[in-house]
Amino acid sequence: MQRYILFILIILNLFPFTLKAEEGMWPSVLLSKKIAEMHKMGLKLSAEEIFSTTNASIKDAIVQFGGGCTGVLVSDQGLLLTNHHCGFGSIQRQSSLDHDYLSTGFWAGSLQEELANPGLSVTFLVSMEDVSARVLEGVSPDISEQERGAIIKKNIGKIEKEAAQASGYDAKVKPFYSGNQYFLFLNEIFKDVRLVGAPPSNIGSFGGDTDNWAWPRHTGDFSVFRIYASKDNKPAEYSRDNVPYKPRKYLPVSLKGVEKGDFTLVFGFPGTTKEYLTSYGVDLIAFKENPVKVAFRQKRLDVIEAAMSTDARTRIQYASKRAGIANGWKKMMGESKGIERLNTLQSKHDQEDAFIAWANADKEKSKKYSNIIIAEEAVYKRLYPYDLAGIYITEGFQGIELLKFAGGFKDLEKLLQQKKINQADLQKAAEKLIAATRAFYKDYQPKVDCRVAKDLLEMISENMGASFKPDYFAEIEKKQDGKWEEYVNRLYKTSVLADSSRLIKVLSDLRIKDLKRLGSDQAYLLSTSASSVLEKKINPVIQECSRSVDSLQRLYVEGLMLFHSGKLCYPDANSSMRIAYGKVDDYSGADAVNYRYYTTVQGILQKENPDIYDYVVEPKLKGLINSRDFGQYMDKDSTMHVAFIASNHTTGGNSGSPVIDANGRLIGLNFDRNWEGTMSDLQYDPAQCRNITLDIRYCLFIIDRFAGAKRLIDEMQILKD
Repeated sequence: MQRYILFILIILNLFPFTLKAEEGMWPSVLLSKKIAEMHKMGLKLSAEEIFSTTNASIKDAIVQFGGGCTGVLVSDQGLLLTNHHCGFGSIQRQSSLDHDYLSTGFWAGSLQEELANPGLSVTFLVSMEDVSARVLEGVSPDISEQERGAIIKKNIGKIEKEAAQASGYDAKVKPFYSGNQYFLFLNEIFKDVRLVGAPPSNIGSFGGDTDNWAWPRHTGDFSVFRIYASKDNKPAEYSRDNVPYKPRKYLPVSLKGVEKGDFTLVFGFPGTTKEYLTSYGVDLIAFKENPVKVAFRQKRLDVIEAAMSTDARTRIQYASKRAGIANGWKKMMGESKGIERLNTLQSKHDQEDAFIAWANADKEKSKKYSNIIIAEEAVYKRLYPYDLAGIYITEGFQGIELLKFAGGFKDLEKLLQQKKINQADLQKAAEKLIAATRAFYKDYQPKVDCRVAKDLLEMISENMGASFKPDYFAEIEKKQDGKWEEYVNRLYKTSVLADSSRLIKVLSDLRIKDLKRLGSDQAYLLSTSASSVLEKKINPVIQECSRSVDSLQRLYVEGLMLFHSGKLCYPDANSSMRIAYGKVDDYSGADAVNYRYYTTVQGILQKENPDIYDYVVEPKLKGLINSRDFGQYMDKDSTMHVAFIASNHTTGGNSGSPVIDANGRLIGLNFDRNWEGTMSDLQYDPAQCRNITLDIRYCLFIIDRFAGAKRLIDEMQILKD
């Protein structure tokens, strides 16, 4: 009896299905089952007002921005707000030494001045439908994982094709609950998205990497775009004849502000979470993968940041690259620290023991579920050395820009292998590579990459397992005797791939002899040697282990759902539209460290440091703050609020997500998580996990009082109460 009571206590206190109100990223199909709880927390809207496929609803004002972020429509003319860091790539590509929009900001004075962004798109969700039965048709327990995958892939292809033809929309099928359920999504994709406005980076990225993944924040992390459509309001490729898109729904903007305890709703497209991993999966990510990735990225950042600090051109060229490297670097450190602080591995072990005890209590369940954890342990043990070796390739060798670029020349090697080379094919390949070379060199400096290469090759030489080292690299290693600086200097001096002028000259008049020359280039040989090890030796084992883990994880999640039959659980994020909800709240970061739920512009002045680019304060902004020229955007406490935090469960992909109040009004833009809560992709902690939101009033203040772009303010429906 005592043992049974202990078993129940473990279930109630440790299992992830015992969810806190704020935990979870919920698909719309579960909204009706959560709406009562949301109403108790303060929500005033109906489920139909939030998500409907028949009537205009909040979901029609939300877009997936560029495939990796979220955006929100705020006018009947297709005006869209997202984060500055989401629009950063577009802003950077529009920038040059003559028009440095990263430093000065950009504000279009009219529709005609708004800038086109080739390749940028936004996606509206039209509908979603459970198609599990159709996807799993033909799947049986006795087939292999490879056979299962092939059947599912074929079924999905058929479903997507039929749905696209019947609807005229883009169709995608996505798995939920580790492949136990499948949904068909119909999407409408708009490809003419223009840059309207962006603050300078010392507002939009104020605090830089130092403040990233941290609270308190004082970052004006927003940018403004507009969706354009054909004259019949349909998606269209860029054309000067296109007109601003007329949305089914856009959000009104509230100037009321927030108080502690206020209900908040986050709508967006969160990327990936792994809340239901076993202890072995969490251990691999937090304590084996993350430290190695962090070490490689630290070396790259040290070199890049030093170069950026001394040259304006380098700063523009490498701004987006640096942000991408640094974002993951800091997140991984916080994630591992959080998992250690929460003692997640032990709690996962306890959860697994409870699950096994439940399974063993029934003969049929025992046969199906009791050996899952032991089997996963064996798979992860086999996977680890290959997984680590793969990181040395992807973060090490491919962290060197020249080597990654060199990998794009493999098509030439295929031509060399032909008995007779067709000159037309040769010319076509050359033209493609000339375009790739020009695009690559636009934001590339060999001297910077050379210094990165020296540090990364040293690290690979000292730490990578000898049995996984590429043969060509091992030959070089023997000759170098640890003198990598001499080698990389020679490499970047002699490789034709490291000299854009020489390379384009060769490609412009490509001959068979040139193919052989490129095929023997040192950078190309080192790149292909590394990728060959990855493709032939490492990836096959990783893929085999991943299939095994996927199979076991699918059974594990299936078992968990039975174990907690009747209790609602959320599926892991998979870049599909989700709803998260919570309350505005402060938190304690550590013993005697208590954080208030909002920040003000006074913190900008307190952080100001004219010698550090990330902490430079624009003179005009400083003047507005000192003169307290906040206009209608001032809070009732007579201060200008910048950001606030709440307990919404978010992840990557939620950047730019609208944060909505209980009445469906826009109150902010989600842009980050706090350092103490970065482990929420693996384990959510209601006491520590906070999403960081740009107060919409600070966004409007910058647009209006700082930038003078009142035409944008006039487009929006702004509510003062």
